[in-house]
Amino acid sequence: MLCTALLAGCAGPEATRSAPGRGGPAQALSPQARQAAEHARLVAAARRWGLDQVPLTPPPPPAKKPHITARAGFEVDHQEDWWLPPVFTTIPTKQKIVFLTIDDGSEKDPDFLRMMRELKIPYTAFLSDYLVNDDYGYFRRMQSYGHTLNNHTLHHPYLPGLSYEEQRDEICGMQDIMEKQFGRRPTVFRPPYGDYNQDTLRAAKACGIRYAPIWNEEVFVDHWEYREDDQKMRRGDIVLTHFRGRSDWNGTMIDDMRRFLNKVTREGYAVARLEDYL
Repeated sequence: MLCTALLAGCAGPEATRSAPGRGGPAQALSPQARQAAEHARLVAAARRWGLDQVPLTPPPPPAKKPHITARAGFEVDHQEDWWLPPVFTTIPTKQKIVFLTIDDGSEKDPDFLRMMRELKIPYTAFLSDYLVNDDYGYFRRMQSYGHTLNNHTLHHPYLPGLSYEEQRDEICGMQDIMEKQFGRRPTVFRPPYGDYNQDTLRAAKACGIRYAPIWNEEVFVDHWEYREDDQKMRRGDIVLTHFRGRSDWNGTMIDDMRRFLNKVTREGYAVARLEDYL
């Protein structure tokens, strides 16, 4: 029988019953017992990282990916938008899910990697080379845990202030770094500060980019910020935070993630993997 108390830390007797003649419990676990054992593990992880309750499990990825278009008002040219990477803040879905995205790469906290792995929370990183090139290995480890690394330019400039050629150098140059260091050229790109113009999207397209998500909410260690006037999350919203620590914030990445996870879980949202919907 499954343990239903969120932080009770219990698992049924089947979870520890040994198989006759096999010398260990793993071989004897029924599907129900495995589920109970996994729940108990998540309960312990939630307690260890100071969460109010166990994060909700996202639904399976959709069999058919949603059709992604530019958010109304975020287009750069209605006549040409059909072939440019769409800029959007929310994924069309009826599921009560949100998507966690983390920008730049300044803070490289090993506890953050451990926390998110233990809690099985998916996220997408958007990296800028000038902040990650002192420790590519940290992000390779992140990638090995199943998280996707995407393009956030070489130097994090204000792109609309650059020429088309300069913007292309920033985006394509980061594509080259991503391929060399992480083995793939991303198809997803986030413009620094969420600022872009038509040249940005043209350059991104020329560099192999298909999507340019920005965000609908941003979480900090001590507060949230919202794009919408009603100050509420919506189904399919993309949430932004940054790789930051005490040198920039009054807290750590762990504090930041605790605030994020407590809020989304309390409001009934699960955290899903962005790339499963693109």
